[in-house]
Amino acid sequence: MSGEALRVAVVGVGHLGRHHARIASALEGVTLTAVVDLKADRAAEVAAAHQTTALTDYRELLDRVDAVVVAVPTEAHLAVALPFLERGIGVLVEKPMAQSLDEADAMLAAASASGATLAVGQTERYNPAVAAVLPLVTSPRFIEVHRLGAFSERSLDIDVVFDVMIHDLDIILALVQSEIVSIEAVGVPVLTPKFDIANARLRFASGCIANVTASRISRDRVRKIRFFQPDAYISIDYAEQSAEGWRLTRRDGQRPQIQGGAIPVQADEPLRRELADFVGAIRERRAPLVDGVAGRRALALATEIAEKMKTV
Repeated sequence: MSGEALRVAVVGVGHLGRHHARIASALEGVTLTAVVDLKADRAAEVAAAHQTTALTDYRELLDRVDAVVVAVPTEAHLAVALPFLERGIGVLVEKPMAQSLDEADAMLAAASASGATLAVGQTERYNPAVAAVLPLVTSPRFIEVHRLGAFSERSLDIDVVFDVMIHDLDIILALVQSEIVSIEAVGVPVLTPKFDIANARLRFASGCIANVTASRISRDRVRKIRFFQPDAYISIDYAEQSAEGWRLTRRDGQRPQIQGGAIPVQADEPLRRELADFVGAIRERRAPLVDGVAGRRALALATEIAEKMKTV
């Protein structure tokens, strides 16, 4: 396979899936074999834009591809992903990984049995600003997150915790290598029957506390995360792909000084980086940056937060 183009298909070409198709069609070493959607006209439109085949049944791909991107509604993730995983075909499934932990476990078991690559679309982990900052976050004591967005007709089948907060939960779990000892959470269903705005306060055994707010009913779009650790402050603006860091430096006999400023970030499209990593993981037979285990871990925390909100 190393000398041949990887045959990739995208299943589900709605808002996000069509971006996957656009990027896959231009990715080096990849052939976009087909796009699949239950809406034949939508599949045909996206296929025509990228000179590929349009299908309405993903099962037609089982013997024709090396990898698939699953961008269908969450409730169908397992049904679509499982046949490919069982055949050893790589799967990049959009977040949240599944609609339950049992379904996530079924994906993990199938991937383990066949040796298939399983990646989860926690796209913010591929944000260049996140990549630039991660080595600097070594001992966070307090983390503050605001992820606010305007109302959209997309992803209304799931709570805002699974829709958008899960991105930040994934990043926090990757950074704070400590057990969560307590969770406080509240959510409000404002415009839909699901929770549209939520806040969670996570306390870790290390003493770190994370305060995470997510909303899909705000007028302003804010996507920021801030880290406070001894003698240092680091912040990321996900949307702007920018970061800054400030540190207190101490020298014998002198007053402490504050140093820092903007952290260099090489702008790039996170989704492109995600797909490139997925393809690279298959070719190099390695784990992707966000594998199935990481996807399940984020889903487990999101599930616990959602359960806490229901009891308030």
